Amino acid sequence: MEIENKYLPIGTVVKLNGGIKKVMITGFCCEEEGNTSTSWDYNGCLYPEGIIVANQLICFNHSQIEKIYYKGLVDEEEKKFVQKIIDINSNE
Repeated sequence: MEIENKYLPIGTVVKLNGGIKKVMITGFCCEEEGNTSTSWDYNGCLYPEGIIVANQLICFNHSQIEKIYYKGLVDEEEKKFVQKIIDINSNE
């Protein structure tokens, strides 16, 4: 599956550059706690395990995605949400 413009929908399963395990996207615009100057495009969890322990969240950027295995649900609500993220990020 072709890697598209960001942002990919929640539920999308990807392989990161140099990664061994698949990662499922669970959210967007992740920031390091206590450090708002460091942020990533996505957060996710290992697939198929999911989030087992709260501190196992994986933060990564769109540029780190090597392959898309499965694309999550895209509907009108998701499209509007992504547009809001793009608008917010373009104003920063």
